Amino acid sequence: MSVLKSLDIDLPQSEKKTLVRFLSLYIFFTLIILGLTSSLYYTLQKELASSQRTIELNEYSNDLIANLKNTDTKIIKNKKFKISLYAKNYKLLYATSSNAKQSLIQVSYTNQKTIRYITNPKEYYLQMQYLVVEIIDNKHWLDQTLKNIYFYGTAFFVMMTVLGYFLLKLFLKPMRDALHLLDTFIKDTTHELNTPVSTIMTNIELIDKESIKDKYLLKILNRIEIGAKTISNIYDDLTYLMLNHKIVSNDHHIDLQVLLKQRVDYFSTLSKIKKIDLQVSLDPSITLLIDEKKLTKLIDNILSNAIKYNKVGGSIYVDLKQNTLNIKNTGKGIPQKNIDRMFERYARFDKVAGGFGIGLNIVKMIADEYNLDVKITSEVNKFTNVCVRW
Repeated sequence: MSVLKSLDIDLPQSEKKTLVRFLSLYIFFTLIILGLTSSLYYTLQKELASSQRTIELNEYSNDLIANLKNTDTKIIKNKKFKISLYAKNYKLLYATSSNAKQSLIQVSYTNQKTIRYITNPKEYYLQMQYLVVEIIDNKHWLDQTLKNIYFYGTAFFVMMTVLGYFLLKLFLKPMRDALHLLDTFIKDTTHELNTPVSTIMTNIELIDKESIKDKYLLKILNRIEIGAKTISNIYDDLTYLMLNHKIVSNDHHIDLQVLLKQRVDYFSTLSKIKKIDLQVSLDPSITLLIDEKKLTKLIDNILSNAIKYNKVGGSIYVDLKQNTLNIKNTGKGIPQKNIDRMFERYARFDKVAGGFGIGLNIVKMIADEYNLDVKITSEVNKFTNVCVRW
C-alpha cells in the first residue's frame, strides 16, 4: 500500500488488491530468478574450486613420485599437503596426515579436506602401491562466492525494484487518468446540479398536498417528490465525497430520537410506493456528540438502502437503544462473501437496484471519523441488519 501512496493515487480496494497481487507476483519472480542465478553461480564456483584443487593435488603428487624415484627413500615434507602411502594389500606404510586410515577402503571428499589417490602399478618405491594426498580446504572460494552473491544479488534486486516501480507507474497511468477524468466530471456535474436540485426541492416543499383532491394528480406529485429526493440524495453524496476534506464539522449533542423521526418521515413517501411497513421503536433522551449533517447523511444512506433493496410489501425496523441503532429490512439479503466488501467505494453487487456504490462508503467514512462501529449481518432472501454502536 505504501507504494501506491508514493505514486499519489487513490484507488478502490479491489483495484488496490489487484495491484498488490501484481507487485507480490513481480517480487516473487524476481526472487526466484535471483535464487536460481545465485544457485547456478555457487555451483559453478564450487566446481571451479574443486578443479583447481584437483590440478594442484595432481601436480604435487607427480612431483612427489618423481622425488621418490630420484631419492629412493627420502620423502620431502610439505606443510600444505598431507600424504599417506599404502602397500599392495591396502595397509598403511607411511603418513604425514594425523587422521590417516590404517587400511585404505575408499577415497572421498568431505567438508574439511579433499582426498586424492594415485595408483602406480608398474614401479614400487618403499613397497608403495597407493599414494593418497590431502589438502585442507580453507574455504576462501566460499567466502568470496557469498560476498559476490550478496553484492550482485542486492544490486540486481534494487535494479529490478526500480524497474518495477516505473513499470507500475506506467501500468497505473491510464487508471489514474481515468480516475482524474471521473473526479473532474463528478465535480462539474455536482456544481451544475446545485441550482436545479435546490429549486425542485424548494418548490415541492411549498406544495400543499392536503389541498389537492385529485388523486391522480397527487400520485404524480408523489412520484415527482420521490424522484427529486433521490436526485437530492445522490447530489448530497457526491458533494460529500468531493468536499469531505474541506467540510468543517460542527459537533454538538444531537437528540437521536428527534432526528430519526425526521429522517423516517423524509423517506416515508418512498417506502409507501413499495408498500413497505416502517416500524419504529425509539428510546427517548439518547444523544450523540456529532455533526448533524454528517449523522443525517449516515442515517439517510442506511435507510435509503433498506428501502432500495427491500421487497415490495416488506418491512423495515428502526430500533434505537442506548448506544445502539439497528436498521433492519426483510429484503434480498447479502451473500456472506460480499459483506466484507460492502463499504468499498463503487462496490456494487446488485446490477438491477444498485446505485453508484458510494452510500455505504460514506457511512464508513463518517463512522471512522467519530469512532462508530458499523456492522452488517444478513441472510439471503431473509433480512439485512445494519447495526451502529457508539
